[in-house]
Amino acid sequence: MEYRRLGASGMMVPALSFGTGTFLPPGTPGRTAVDPERARRLVDVCLDTGITMFDTASTYGGGHAEEVLGSAIKGRRDKVIISTKAGQPAGPGPNELGLSRANLTASIERSLRRLGTDYIDVFQYHVYDPMTPVEESLSTLDSFVRAGKIRYIGVSNFSAWHLMKSLAVSEKHHFTRYVVQQVYYSLIGRDYELELMPLALDQGLGAAVWSPLGWGRLTGKVRRGGVMPEATSRLHATWDLGPPVENETLFNVIDVLEELAVETGKSIAQIALNWLLQRPTVSTIIVGARDEAQLRENVGAVGWNLTAEQVARLDAASPIRPLYPNWFHEDFEFDRTRDRSKPVPRNRRPIAGRALPAEKP
Repeated sequence: MEYRRLGASGMMVPALSFGTGTFLPPGTPGRTAVDPERARRLVDVCLDTGITMFDTASTYGGGHAEEVLGSAIKGRRDKVIISTKAGQPAGPGPNELGLSRANLTASIERSLRRLGTDYIDVFQYHVYDPMTPVEESLSTLDSFVRAGKIRYIGVSNFSAWHLMKSLAVSEKHHFTRYVVQQVYYSLIGRDYELELMPLALDQGLGAAVWSPLGWGRLTGKVRRGGVMPEATSRLHATWDLGPPVENETLFNVIDVLEELAVETGKSIAQIALNWLLQRPTVSTIIVGARDEAQLRENVGAVGWNLTAEQVARLDAASPIRPLYPNWFHEDFEFDRTRDRSKPVPRNRRPIAGRALPAEKP
């Protein structure tokens, strides 16, 4: 397994990490639950293949996922990296959601008990909270870091201005700084590249990618001219709930994935994951699995690379529609060394296949 730096920190994490979103109580509506015995087997396979990082959250199954994960890693805590989150509603009370000191303190303490550990490797806000002052949230996490209960912190599902404001507050008050942002990013969801990726390059934040297969749309189960997956499947149940994507865009991407599957001998899912592994700022991709076969297929996305030409074909099939002011910036010339006696080049590129921001030196 390849290991990568988590943002600008000294922490190294595996290129693939395992998401415990399926470690849910039996009968959870719209989801396929993984029982504790199978969960332990999946953790065993992860460790055998070098996947040592496990992502969970205090609200997955009302804390059930943390309990199952804690049981599965019992006796081998020193061999794993635990990432968990808080901020989404954990109960009916007005103080059982958000990023207040009250809710963060209660959530973190509960997570520690459920996981059976005295520290969390990576703790992230699950969602932005517009009602709580940034200083209150950050000072709370800073106190947990200083107490040795949290080692690294990050955010999830923040907009660029939310994130940059928090980083500025951290610098002003010398609070512990974010090193990671957990983001939705896939071949059919490249919005991350517009604002959050350039920010991450500039500020030294790693990306932990959730739903890298577009809520199951890039697993190979959906094909142009095919039929909808069975009504009992998770993909069918969440088709209208997942991140929005136009059908034609989806099928254009799948068409290229099918071509590359023939060329490389890899599966559609492996190619989609490998494309992500080559993107700037990506520290780890969170993969999920209901069984061992699915997990081992995901592991097959590591250890090889698509060619530059193959990546370009996928880029061209997965358009990004720039928003203002992004499209305006593409027309502006930033090169101050150019011979200004010559015509100004037009920087704007076609929507499909737009260039990524350059790595920060």
